[in-house]
Amino acid sequence: MRSGYFKERYSELIVLTDSPAVKAWTAALAVALVVAPWLLSSYMLSHVTLILFTLIGVLGLMVLTGFTGLISLGHVGFLMLGAYAYAIGVTRLGLPPELALLLSAIVPAVCGLVVGVPSLRLHGLYLAITTLAFSHIVSAAILAGGKFTGAGKGISIPRPTMLGMDLSSDRAFYWFCLGMCVLALAVTLNIRRSYFGRALVAIRDNDIAARTMGVNLVRFKLIAFIVSAALTGVAGSLMGMYLGIVSVEGFPFLLSIEALAIVIVGGLGSVLGAVFGAIFIVTLPEVFASFMSAVGGRLQETMTSSAHEIKSVLYGLAIIAFLRFDPRGLRGIWHDIRHAWVNWPQRY
Repeated sequence: MRSGYFKERYSELIVLTDSPAVKAWTAALAVALVVAPWLLSSYMLSHVTLILFTLIGVLGLMVLTGFTGLISLGHVGFLMLGAYAYAIGVTRLGLPPELALLLSAIVPAVCGLVVGVPSLRLHGLYLAITTLAFSHIVSAAILAGGKFTGAGKGISIPRPTMLGMDLSSDRAFYWFCLGMCVLALAVTLNIRRSYFGRALVAIRDNDIAARTMGVNLVRFKLIAFIVSAALTGVAGSLMGMYLGIVSVEGFPFLLSIEALAIVIVGGLGSVLGAVFGAIFIVTLPEVFASFMSAVGGRLQETMTSSAHEIKSVLYGLAIIAFLRFDPRGLRGIWHDIRHAWVNWPQRY
């Protein structure tokens, strides 16, 4: 009978998983996601697609806030930069969609490097305010860009043919978003188990101790900003393709709060928590809207006319509830359920 879990080699410490059950469930989930377009309705397929590219943006914030401990309230700025970089690249510069998608990662990454410089001296609330100011600067610059950026009208972008795949159909676009999401998950998971990821966590836990141990705070904080902004920019370009138009109004400040809510609700510093949080937060308004529709009356009218405000309230309540009752988030709850199942019935 197994009495414990012991790691005898370094490779066992950094492996993504050594559990046959986890591998089997992951394979089953992968198969389910691939065949989902044939099983789901158009509405549900659109909802899952929304979760996929939202998760990519959340993984970007997870690298910065979850791993490194740098709070950002202006990630919607990187989202806008990625969307506009792709739209301008395709419609104004005549770039191939593949190159424009790469541009949607490069432009936010460069701006992330610029924004990351103040993070070397700012912490907590001051850094959050700085990133928030950055998002407003991006919005103002786009609105002042005239015809080049579309100003207040925005830029219409049809879904392209990318890597030989016509993304005009919802099914093809879903598969493309799924592939990009899997790639983003693989990048984030490998960052977390690498020397770079462990250095980021050390900075989050105690930057003075990390510097004493030889971690270069300047380099790692700036790289964290670059990686985070690049992932968020790609999510922005996918969001632009999904909506069919890129405009400042399509990227409200609420998106930054939504991303932060996902990180907190899912579990700070956990990639699995980001997945749980994205599913929970993106689905929460839909569940609440269905409940209001079932109740009917003035409540349903309120949900229709004040959807934006109600979303803000729901996100705020979710953040407060998890911080009050279980700060570990959904990842911690899942950890308890899994251990209760594995150790049943010995623990009772």
